[in-house]
Amino acid sequence: MEQVTIGNCDERVQLLPAICDEYGGVVVELKEHMESDVFLTLLKTSMSQWTLQGKKGVWIKLPIHLANLVETTVKEGFWYHHAEPDYLMLVNWIPKTTSTLPLNASHRVGVGAIVLNDKQEMLVVQEKSGILRGTGIWKIPTGIVEVGEDISAGVIREVVEETGIDTEFVEVLAFRQSHKAFFGKSDLFFVCMMRPLSFDIQIQELEIEAAQWMPLEEVAAQPFAQKTDSLMNRIMKLCKAKVEKDYSGFTPHPVTSYFSESPSYIYFNNTDFN
Repeated sequence: MEQVTIGNCDERVQLLPAICDEYGGVVVELKEHMESDVFLTLLKTSMSQWTLQGKKGVWIKLPIHLANLVETTVKEGFWYHHAEPDYLMLVNWIPKTTSTLPLNASHRVGVGAIVLNDKQEMLVVQEKSGILRGTGIWKIPTGIVEVGEDISAGVIREVVEETGIDTEFVEVLAFRQSHKAFFGKSDLFFVCMMRPLSFDIQIQELEIEAAQWMPLEEVAAQPFAQKTDSLMNRIMKLCKAKVEKDYSGFTPHPVTSYFSESPSYIYFNNTDFN
Protein backbone atom coordinates (compact mmCIF):
# COMPACT_ATOMS: atom_id res chain seq x y z
CA MET A 1 0.00 0.00 0.00
CA GLU A 2 1.15 3.53 -0.71
CA GLN A 3 1.66 5.84 2.27
CA VAL A 4 1.35 9.63 2.25
CA THR A 5 1.87 12.39 4.81
CA ILE A 6 -1.21 14.46 5.64
CA GLY A 7 -0.64 18.19 6.18
CA ASN A 8 2.54 19.32 7.95
CA CYS A 9 2.50 16.60 10.59
CA ASP A 10 4.07 13.18 10.64
CA GLU A 11 0.76 11.35 10.35
CA ARG A 12 1.01 8.71 7.65
CA VAL A 13 -2.04 7.17 6.00
CA GLN A 14 -2.34 4.29 3.64
CA LEU A 15 -3.79 4.53 0.14
CA LEU A 16 -4.84 1.92 -2.35
CA PRO A 17 -2.00 0.80 -4.64
CA ALA A 18 -2.27 2.88 -7.80
CA ILE A 19 -0.29 4.10 -10.76
CA CYS A 20 -0.83 7.39 -12.59
CA ASP A 21 -2.02 7.14 -16.17
CA GLU A 22 -1.17 9.51 -19.03
CA TYR A 23 -4.45 11.41 -18.80
CA GLY A 24 -4.36 12.77 -15.26
CA GLY A 25 -6.01 9.80 -13.66
CA VAL A 26 -5.03 6.77 -11.59
CA VAL A 27 -5.39 3.02 -12.07
CA VAL A 28 -5.90 0.71 -9.10
CA GLU A 29 -5.22 -2.98 -9.70
CA LEU A 30 -5.95 -5.10 -6.66
CA LYS A 31 -4.55 -8.61 -6.39
CA GLU A 32 -4.41 -9.63 -2.73
CA HIS A 33 -7.48 -10.58 -0.70
CA MET A 34 -9.03 -7.66 1.21
CA GLU A 35 -12.02 -7.40 3.53
CA SER A 36 -14.76 -4.99 2.51
CA ASP A 37 -14.42 -2.75 5.56
CA VAL A 38 -10.67 -2.37 5.09
CA PHE A 39 -11.16 -1.65 1.40
CA LEU A 40 -13.83 0.98 2.13
CA THR A 41 -11.51 2.87 4.50
CA LEU A 42 -8.66 2.81 1.99
CA LEU A 43 -10.94 3.82 -0.87
CA LYS A 44 -12.38 6.83 0.99
CA THR A 45 -8.93 8.00 2.04
CA SER A 46 -7.52 7.46 -1.45
CA MET A 47 -10.35 9.33 -3.16
CA SER A 48 -9.87 12.31 -0.83
CA GLN A 49 -6.14 12.37 -1.55
CA TRP A 50 -6.59 12.01 -5.31
CA THR A 51 -9.17 14.80 -5.28
CA LEU A 52 -6.66 17.09 -3.54
CA GLN A 53 -4.07 16.13 -6.12
CA GLY A 54 -6.40 17.14 -8.95
CA LYS A 55 -6.74 13.65 -10.36
CA LYS A 56 -9.53 12.98 -12.84
CA GLY A 57 -10.51 9.45 -13.75
CA VAL A 58 -10.07 6.65 -11.22
CA TRP A 59 -10.02 3.09 -12.56
CA ILE A 60 -10.36 0.13 -10.23
CA LYS A 61 -9.67 -3.32 -11.63
CA LEU A 62 -11.21 -6.03 -9.48
CA PRO A 63 -10.17 -9.61 -10.23
CA ILE A 64 -12.90 -12.20 -9.95
CA HIS A 65 -11.65 -13.44 -6.58
CA LEU A 66 -12.33 -9.94 -5.17
CA ALA A 67 -15.96 -9.82 -6.32
CA ASN A 68 -16.86 -9.15 -2.68
CA LEU A 69 -15.64 -5.56 -3.18
CA VAL A 70 -17.92 -4.72 -6.10
CA GLU A 71 -20.88 -3.51 -4.02
CA THR A 72 -18.66 -1.33 -1.83
CA THR A 73 -17.04 0.24 -4.88
CA VAL A 74 -20.39 1.00 -6.54
CA LYS A 75 -21.78 2.57 -3.37
CA GLU A 76 -18.82 4.98 -3.42
CA GLY A 77 -19.92 6.33 -6.79
CA PHE A 78 -18.12 4.02 -9.20
CA TRP A 79 -19.82 2.45 -12.21
CA TYR A 80 -19.10 -0.53 -14.43
CA HIS A 81 -16.91 0.17 -17.44
CA HIS A 82 -16.24 -3.30 -18.84
CA ALA A 83 -15.74 -6.89 -17.81
CA GLU A 84 -13.57 -9.78 -18.92
CA PRO A 85 -13.68 -13.42 -17.79
CA ASP A 86 -11.24 -12.78 -14.95
CA TYR A 87 -11.92 -9.17 -13.86
CA LEU A 88 -14.37 -6.26 -13.66
CA MET A 89 -13.26 -2.70 -14.37
CA LEU A 90 -15.04 0.11 -12.51
CA VAL A 91 -14.49 3.82 -12.96
CA ASN A 92 -15.21 7.18 -11.33
CA TRP A 93 -14.84 10.74 -12.62
CA ILE A 94 -13.73 13.11 -9.84
CA PRO A 95 -14.07 16.64 -11.33
CA LYS A 96 -17.43 18.39 -11.32
CA THR A 97 -17.35 18.46 -15.11
CA THR A 98 -18.58 16.20 -17.89
CA SER A 99 -16.59 12.99 -17.94
CA THR A 100 -14.16 12.58 -20.82
CA LEU A 101 -13.36 8.96 -20.00
CA PRO A 102 -13.42 6.69 -23.05
CA LEU A 103 -16.39 4.38 -23.33
CA ASN A 104 -16.09 0.63 -23.46
CA ALA A 105 -15.18 -0.90 -26.83
CA SER A 106 -18.10 -0.32 -29.19
CA HIS A 107 -17.42 -2.80 -31.99
CA ARG A 108 -16.58 -6.40 -32.59
CA VAL A 109 -14.81 -7.54 -35.78
CA GLY A 110 -16.11 -10.26 -38.05
CA VAL A 111 -14.62 -11.77 -41.19
CA GLY A 112 -16.01 -13.57 -44.20
CA ALA A 113 -13.93 -15.58 -46.68
CA ILE A 114 -14.35 -15.62 -50.45
CA VAL A 115 -12.44 -18.72 -51.52
CA LEU A 116 -12.45 -19.56 -55.25
CA ASN A 117 -10.78 -22.51 -56.96
CA ASP A 118 -9.52 -22.68 -60.56
CA LYS A 119 -12.96 -23.90 -61.74
CA GLN A 120 -14.57 -20.67 -60.52
CA GLU A 121 -16.26 -22.57 -57.71
CA MET A 122 -16.81 -20.93 -54.34
CA LEU A 123 -16.28 -22.58 -50.96
CA VAL A 124 -19.65 -22.37 -49.20
CA VAL A 125 -21.15 -23.76 -46.01
CA GLN A 126 -24.49 -24.40 -44.36
CA GLU A 127 -24.62 -23.54 -40.66
CA LYS A 128 -25.84 -25.95 -38.02
CA SER A 129 -26.81 -23.20 -35.56
CA GLY A 130 -27.91 -19.58 -35.60
CA ILE A 131 -30.56 -17.82 -37.67
CA LEU A 132 -29.62 -19.69 -40.87
CA ARG A 133 -30.00 -23.15 -39.34
CA GLY A 134 -32.30 -25.33 -41.38
CA THR A 135 -32.80 -22.75 -44.15
CA GLY A 136 -30.72 -24.58 -46.74
CA ILE A 137 -28.83 -21.38 -47.49
CA TRP A 138 -25.26 -21.72 -48.73
CA LYS A 139 -22.98 -18.91 -47.52
CA ILE A 140 -19.31 -18.07 -47.29
CA PRO A 141 -17.38 -19.15 -44.15
CA THR A 142 -17.55 -16.44 -41.49
CA GLY A 143 -16.42 -15.87 -37.92
CA ILE A 144 -15.19 -13.47 -35.27
CA VAL A 145 -11.62 -12.22 -34.95
CA GLU A 146 -10.13 -13.10 -31.57
CA VAL A 147 -8.44 -10.66 -29.19
CA GLY A 148 -4.95 -9.82 -30.43
CA GLU A 149 -5.55 -11.50 -33.80
CA ASP A 150 -5.06 -9.75 -37.14
CA ILE A 151 -7.86 -9.79 -39.70
CA SER A 152 -5.71 -11.75 -42.14
CA ALA A 153 -4.90 -14.40 -39.53
CA GLY A 154 -8.45 -14.58 -38.21
CA VAL A 155 -10.03 -15.32 -41.57
CA ILE A 156 -7.45 -18.04 -42.33
CA ARG A 157 -8.25 -19.66 -38.98
CA GLU A 158 -12.00 -19.48 -39.48
CA VAL A 159 -11.86 -21.11 -42.91
CA VAL A 160 -9.74 -24.04 -41.77
CA GLU A 161 -11.83 -24.49 -38.61
CA GLU A 162 -15.12 -24.65 -40.50
CA THR A 163 -14.07 -26.50 -43.64
CA GLY A 164 -10.59 -27.95 -43.18
CA ILE A 165 -9.40 -25.92 -46.18
CA ASP A 166 -6.03 -24.18 -45.85
CA THR A 167 -5.96 -20.75 -47.44
CA GLU A 168 -3.70 -17.79 -48.08
CA PHE A 169 -4.94 -14.27 -47.41
CA VAL A 170 -5.02 -12.10 -50.54
CA GLU A 171 -6.83 -8.87 -49.64
CA VAL A 172 -9.83 -7.20 -48.02
CA LEU A 173 -12.38 -6.60 -50.77
CA ALA A 174 -14.87 -4.58 -48.72
CA PHE A 175 -16.26 -4.10 -45.22
CA ARG A 176 -19.68 -3.55 -43.71
CA GLN A 177 -20.61 -1.66 -40.56
CA SER A 178 -23.83 -2.52 -38.73
CA HIS A 179 -25.26 -1.64 -35.34
CA LYS A 180 -27.22 -3.15 -32.44
CA ALA A 181 -25.68 -6.55 -33.07
CA PHE A 182 -23.98 -8.80 -30.50
CA PHE A 183 -24.95 -7.56 -26.96
CA GLY A 184 -26.03 -4.27 -28.49
CA LYS A 185 -22.56 -3.56 -29.91
CA SER A 186 -21.77 -2.40 -33.41
CA ASP A 187 -20.16 -4.76 -35.89
CA LEU A 188 -17.42 -4.40 -38.51
CA PHE A 189 -17.48 -7.24 -41.03
CA PHE A 190 -14.54 -7.62 -43.44
CA VAL A 191 -15.04 -9.51 -46.69
CA CYS A 192 -11.71 -11.11 -47.55
CA MET A 193 -10.39 -12.68 -50.75
CA MET A 194 -8.55 -15.93 -50.07
CA ARG A 195 -6.43 -18.29 -52.18
CA PRO A 196 -7.01 -22.00 -51.49
CA LEU A 197 -3.96 -24.08 -50.64
CA SER A 198 -5.90 -27.33 -50.22
CA PHE A 199 -9.19 -28.61 -51.62
CA ASP A 200 -10.43 -31.60 -49.61
CA ILE A 201 -13.22 -30.47 -47.31
CA GLN A 202 -13.46 -31.70 -43.72
CA ILE A 203 -16.29 -29.90 -41.94
CA GLN A 204 -16.42 -28.82 -38.32
CA GLU A 205 -19.38 -30.92 -37.25
CA LEU A 206 -20.14 -28.82 -34.16
CA GLU A 207 -21.12 -25.70 -36.14
CA ILE A 208 -21.27 -26.67 -39.82
CA GLU A 209 -23.99 -28.81 -41.37
CA ALA A 210 -22.38 -29.10 -44.80
CA ALA A 211 -19.71 -27.56 -47.03
CA GLN A 212 -18.88 -27.81 -50.71
CA TRP A 213 -17.31 -26.18 -53.73
CA MET A 214 -20.24 -24.65 -55.63
CA PRO A 215 -20.23 -22.94 -59.05
CA LEU A 216 -20.56 -19.19 -58.72
CA GLU A 217 -23.72 -19.21 -60.83
CA GLU A 218 -25.44 -21.56 -58.38
CA VAL A 219 -24.44 -19.51 -55.36
CA ALA A 220 -25.69 -16.33 -57.03
CA ALA A 221 -28.96 -18.03 -58.04
CA GLN A 222 -30.09 -18.52 -54.44
CA PRO A 223 -33.17 -16.37 -53.73
CA PHE A 224 -31.59 -14.40 -50.89
CA ALA A 225 -28.56 -13.63 -53.08
CA GLN A 226 -30.90 -12.13 -55.70
CA LYS A 227 -32.00 -9.31 -53.40
CA THR A 228 -30.12 -6.24 -54.57
CA ASP A 229 -29.57 -4.87 -51.07
CA SER A 230 -28.43 -8.16 -49.50
CA LEU A 231 -24.89 -8.77 -48.31
CA MET A 232 -24.63 -11.92 -50.42
CA ASN A 233 -25.68 -10.02 -53.54
CA ARG A 234 -22.88 -7.54 -52.94
CA ILE A 235 -20.41 -10.34 -52.30
CA MET A 236 -21.29 -12.03 -55.59
CA LYS A 237 -20.78 -8.74 -57.43
CA LEU A 238 -17.39 -8.38 -55.74
CA CYS A 239 -16.51 -11.89 -56.90
CA LYS A 240 -17.44 -11.05 -60.47
CA ALA A 241 -15.44 -7.82 -60.38
CA LYS A 242 -12.43 -9.60 -58.92
CA VAL A 243 -12.53 -12.48 -61.42
CA GLU A 244 -12.71 -10.03 -64.29
CA LYS A 245 -9.56 -8.31 -62.93
CA ASP A 246 -11.12 -4.85 -62.70
CA TYR A 247 -11.37 -4.62 -58.94
CA SER A 248 -8.53 -4.37 -56.43
CA GLY A 249 -8.97 -4.57 -52.67
CA PHE A 250 -6.83 -3.66 -49.67
CA THR A 251 -3.68 -5.48 -48.57
CA PRO A 252 -1.95 -5.22 -45.15
CA HIS A 253 1.26 -3.27 -44.67
CA PRO A 254 3.08 -3.18 -41.31
CA VAL A 255 3.20 0.08 -39.36
CA THR A 256 4.46 1.19 -35.97
CA SER A 257 2.01 2.35 -33.31
CA TYR A 258 2.14 5.00 -30.60
CA PHE A 259 0.05 2.83 -28.30
CA SER A 260 1.58 -0.62 -28.55
CA GLU A 261 4.82 -2.36 -29.38
CA SER A 262 2.88 -5.19 -31.01
CA PRO A 263 2.93 -5.19 -34.82
CA SER A 264 -0.06 -3.64 -36.55
CA TYR A 265 -1.12 -3.12 -40.16
CA ILE A 266 -2.64 -0.48 -42.37
CA TYR A 267 -4.75 -1.81 -45.25
CA PHE A 268 -4.75 0.01 -48.57
CA ASN A 269 -5.01 -0.48 -52.32
CA ASN A 270 -1.41 -1.16 -53.23
CA THR A 271 -2.13 -1.30 -56.98
CA ASP A 272 -3.20 2.31 -57.22
CA PHE A 273 -0.95 3.63 -54.45
CA ASN A 274 1.66 6.20 -55.48
